[in-house]
Amino acid sequence: MKQKLVIGITQGDSNGIGYEVIIKALSNAAVLDMFTPVVYGSSKAFGVYRKQIPETENINTNIIVSAKDAHPKRVNIVNCTEEDLPIEPGVLTHSSAKAAIASLEMAVAEAKAGYLDVIVTAPFSKKGVTLEHFKYPGHTGYLIETFGAQDGLMFMCSESLRVGVVTMHLPLRDVSDAITTELILSKLRLMNHSLKRDFCIEHPKIALLGLNPHAGDRGLLGDEEINIIIPAIKAAKEEGIEAFGPFPPDGFFAATMQHQYDAVLTMYHDQGLIPFKTLSFDTGVNFTAGLPIVRTSPDHGTAFDIAGQNRANPRSMLSAIYLAIDVYRNRERYDEIHANPLKPHNFGHDEPRLPKPSEMEQ
Repeated sequence: MKQKLVIGITQGDSNGIGYEVIIKALSNAAVLDMFTPVVYGSSKAFGVYRKQIPETENINTNIIVSAKDAHPKRVNIVNCTEEDLPIEPGVLTHSSAKAAIASLEMAVAEAKAGYLDVIVTAPFSKKGVTLEHFKYPGHTGYLIETFGAQDGLMFMCSESLRVGVVTMHLPLRDVSDAITTELILSKLRLMNHSLKRDFCIEHPKIALLGLNPHAGDRGLLGDEEINIIIPAIKAAKEEGIEAFGPFPPDGFFAATMQHQYDAVLTMYHDQGLIPFKTLSFDTGVNFTAGLPIVRTSPDHGTAFDIAGQNRANPRSMLSAIYLAIDVYRNRERYDEIHANPLKPHNFGHDEPRLPKPSEMEQ
C-alpha cells in the first residue's frame, strides 16, 4: 500500500475562490504529512491570494515542471497558465477561464502519466469555459470522456448523505426525454459498485426518487415512474442490486428517509443537489464514480461575489481532499481482497437499518 499519496489540485477559475480555499486547506503543516499536494495553475496567482490571507503567508511552496519532481513536504506548484496571468477577483474573464481549462488538462495528463494518485478540482465557471470552446458543461463530462469511461455518476457525498443524479447539467425541459430505463440502470450499477468498492459497503441499499410530483400518483401526474423508473428498479433487483422506490421527491428528505439507505439516486440535478447542499453544504463533496482515477471537488461554485475577500470557507475543499484519500485507500483494499478472495479480511459492514417503508404517504 502506497504510504503517501500525490494529489493533483486544479486551480479552477483564477478569479473565483479556488485559490483561497486551496491555500487555506493546505496551510496546516499537519495536512502536508498526509499527502503531497501539487497545485496546477499559476505561482503568481497563488502568491497574490496568499498575501490576502495573513495566517497563510508562511506556506512553503516549490515551483516544479511536473508532479514527478514534487517535494513531499511542500506545496508544489506547476505553472500551466500564461506567465503574466491577470488576477481580477470576482470577474469572469477570458484569461481566468483559459487558465481553468489549462489547469485541468495538465492535471489529467499528469494523472494519465502515472504521476498523480488522485485529482481534486477547484470550481470553474461553466459559462466561462464554454466561451473558450470547452464543449463540456462541467468537469464530470470531460473526465468521463477523457478517461474513456463507459459512463460516470455525479455522486454528492458527505459524512451523513450520498446523492447521485441520473441526468446532470440539462435544462429542465429536456430531463424527461433524457431519462430512460437503460440510463437509470446504468447509474444504479455505477452507484452500487461505487458503494462497494469506494465506500466499503458490502450490501448497499439504494433509494430512487420519482420524477413527477407524488412520484406520478399512479400515473395521474405523469407516467415516467410506471414506464421507465419502476422497470429499471425491477431490472436492477434481478441483477442483485438492492434498489427501492420510486419515492415521492417532496417528502423524502423531509421525512429523513435518506438515513434508511446508503445512497439516493435522483432524476435530475436540482432534485438531488438542493437537498444535499441544504443538509451538507459546508462539508459536501462532488465525487465522480466510474472513473479509473479518483476525482473529487468541493460542492460549491466559483463564488465570484466573495472572491478576494478572505471570506471563503475551506471545509468543503478539505472534505474533498480527505474523501479522495479515503476512496483511494478503499479501492486498494477492495482490489486486494478480490484478487485474493480466500484471504481473511474485515471489509465493510452491515449497519442496522430501519424498516423500509412500503410507500410514502401521498
